[in-house]
Amino acid sequence: MAPSTAAQTVSVDGHRLKLTNLDKVLYPATGTTKGEVLAYLAAVADVLLPHASNRPATRKRWPNGVEGSVFFQKNLDAGTPTWVRRRTIQHKHSTNAYPLVNDLATLTWLGQIAALEIHVPQWQFGRTGVQKNPDRLVLDLDPGEGAGLRECAEVARLAREVLRGMGLNPLPVTSGSKGIHLYAALDGRQTTDEVSAVAHELARYLEAEHPDLVVSDMKKSLRGGKVLVDWSQNNGNKTTIAPYSLRGRTHPTVAAPRTWDELDDPDLAHLDKDQVMERVERIGDPLAALTAGHLASLEPTPERMATFARKGATPSGGTGSSSGETGTAPRRDRLETYRAKRDASRTPEPVPEDVAPSSEGRSFVIQEHHARRLHWDFRLEHDGVLVSWALPRGEPTDTRKNHLAVQTEDHPLAYGSFEGTIPAGEYGGGEVTIWDAGTYELEKWRDDEEVIVTLHGEQHGTRRLALIHTGGHGASGTSDRAGENSWLIHLMAPRDEAHPTGHAAPRSKAPRQRPSETDDEPVGVALPRPMLATAGTVETLTAEGDPDDWAYEMKWDGFRVVAQVTGPADGSADGASVRLVSRSGKDMTLTYPELQDLAARVPHADLPVVVDGEIVALDARGRPSFRRLQQRANLTKAGDVAAARAKVGVELMLFDVLSVGGRSLVRRTYDERREILEDLVDQSSTVHVPPAFDGDLAEAVATSRQLGLEGVVAKRRTSTYTAGRRSRSWIKVKHSHTQEVVVVGWRPGHGDRSHLVGSLLLAVPDDEGLRYVGRVGSGFTEKDRRDLVTRLGRIERVTNPALDVPAADASDARWVTPHLVGEVDYADWTSAPEGDGRLRHAVWRGWRPDKSPEDVRREG
Repeated sequence: MAPSTAAQTVSVDGHRLKLTNLDKVLYPATGTTKGEVLAYLAAVADVLLPHASNRPATRKRWPNGVEGSVFFQKNLDAGTPTWVRRRTIQHKHSTNAYPLVNDLATLTWLGQIAALEIHVPQWQFGRTGVQKNPDRLVLDLDPGEGAGLRECAEVARLAREVLRGMGLNPLPVTSGSKGIHLYAALDGRQTTDEVSAVAHELARYLEAEHPDLVVSDMKKSLRGGKVLVDWSQNNGNKTTIAPYSLRGRTHPTVAAPRTWDELDDPDLAHLDKDQVMERVERIGDPLAALTAGHLASLEPTPERMATFARKGATPSGGTGSSSGETGTAPRRDRLETYRAKRDASRTPEPVPEDVAPSSEGRSFVIQEHHARRLHWDFRLEHDGVLVSWALPRGEPTDTRKNHLAVQTEDHPLAYGSFEGTIPAGEYGGGEVTIWDAGTYELEKWRDDEEVIVTLHGEQHGTRRLALIHTGGHGASGTSDRAGENSWLIHLMAPRDEAHPTGHAAPRSKAPRQRPSETDDEPVGVALPRPMLATAGTVETLTAEGDPDDWAYEMKWDGFRVVAQVTGPADGSADGASVRLVSRSGKDMTLTYPELQDLAARVPHADLPVVVDGEIVALDARGRPSFRRLQQRANLTKAGDVAAARAKVGVELMLFDVLSVGGRSLVRRTYDERREILEDLVDQSSTVHVPPAFDGDLAEAVATSRQLGLEGVVAKRRTSTYTAGRRSRSWIKVKHSHTQEVVVVGWRPGHGDRSHLVGSLLLAVPDDEGLRYVGRVGSGFTEKDRRDLVTRLGRIERVTNPALDVPAADASDARWVTPHLVGEVDYADWTSAPEGDGRLRHAVWRGWRPDKSPEDVRREG
């Protein structure tokens, strides 16, 4: 049959596509046409997309059918529709833009251009473009000459037993070509190199145990009658045929997920597209468990963001949806204003045709929008749409200063994943990138009056924000009357963790020194963020009042941590455990296993207990060494932790108690809490309660210097514990100047060190954004400089994230996403004419993985 020359225009996911030559035969042996290929893709989209989404897709195209030439394509060409989501990867010799197969519209476009095979890696991009660690391991079981699917199935069963012993649950896929793929979901903690190393060792083990059946070497001469366990596809640069993708072979076979029972069938064979469509309709996706293990780390999920539009391709004029259940009132079209401002044929933004459905999702996104004026678009998922505000100055970073927020029209949920260029002349024309995204907890929502939420962001951590309407009342985004859409956005202190929502922990016996419990609040599951001290000097502290009003403690140079000890409700000694959480909310439990000793140092009748302290690593003289502590930071893999622990041990210095027996003590005075802490903890070689200094401030400072410590912290005896807040009831006095900084970029070295990091570019947040404070080029070892190239290369970006960077420092700068915090020693802050607010003689001390950028404040 001659191919049809008639073209059809269809609407898919709010995007219009022109489909041509639907009668063109792509598989001559079976007479399968392009139209049938498109029908297959529409039928399996719901099961294919979860396995391909957010991964850079390479394509194998057969424009003239599988008996013609094949093109292996990575980079997108000029004919790619502007609405196709894409991500860029910097390769050794080129920079390529890859499509993300996240929706049926993109899948349909791939079918239209005869991209029959879709290949993806085992890792995904995060919502902000960060390359995540692998979320799955894959073994490609490839039969050599004289072997077939039966032998592959036998090796799959052998590998299954080993993987199960590792705590993994492998799932089989007949590849549609020759062999079998085994997939296992990972939790995203391991790098691609680590996963590849494990897969390689697994292949070698199977070869050693079954040398007559298994080979791990790629040489074809070794593979006769055996099955190659190809582990190499776990490499971050390698790809594997996506589950449910067609194959460009004689027949339209498919990479088809199977059950383990099917692998026992002696007549096991590859499946074609018709068989797969029937299976999907009958049993769903046997591979569904593969995504269940990792989708939580990608919230909000693509399914959540696109619930409004996942429908089959239909001819232009509608999506084929019905008008709804008889007798129900029509739902208000909250996207009417949004659509009226946009032409889907002229902008890459999603422009759905349907009324937004109701939803209960809790996603948020903040997009950096370089339009006529730079601003940030703040969007909260609510009732089926993204309720939106424009922030001319971004989020506030100081609880004392509010920023303007101008409410705009509601946006579709799919806008939460939008990045790209809105053409000049179109509404909102300019570059849009995702600045942060994640989920939120809703505390209050009063339409047109007040919204209070706690954001949990992928890039910028947790913060609590309030939006307060200052103008008149009216429907969101539907009026242009002056002031009606004006709001203020306010950074709030973290919720009082002494009485959060949720169930109270069980109450148990009180310590002997504890006063009456009538004022104590039940403590919820969430741990409070620690109370913070204000920087000061001996002179400023002396002016604070009567010296007898203060207690003095030594300041420890380490990582701040809130520790929770929990145990069985019956109060038995068995099963007690310790959870460690950093100042920024990061779980550090796996990194410091020796601190589980704390569970044995508090009475189990008093559990649960929450205490505040500092993790330190002591040098040979018994002094805290921040440099030594760096060797224990950022490790979670058991083997890495054990190796580092053998070289550097850590200890826990406790100085406050927040709750005992499930009752909060944060409203007690410092003296009361201190007495309870000293009575509660039985000290050991790992867990300490250093004594408060018995003397005056001058003696405390002199003793701290003599002991080689960082300084002292003065604490007002009558003060309560203000969780998550910086208070003048605690004042820190340091012997030397240190400053926490946010790394915003780096400059290469010179001469034969041009391939290494020469200096880091630093910033500190203020009420206008990230303010540049200078660079640091000393304090690094050669290994540090090499490691920095790799680490910072993963978060590289094009634009400068900081304010007031001098041209000389920006000339050869490599910018990075500003979410890493470090610490430097410095001599002083500069002033005019050298440039106000720069660090003088900065020396690198190390990373602060316990802190996030919003925790950073100027110290001097």
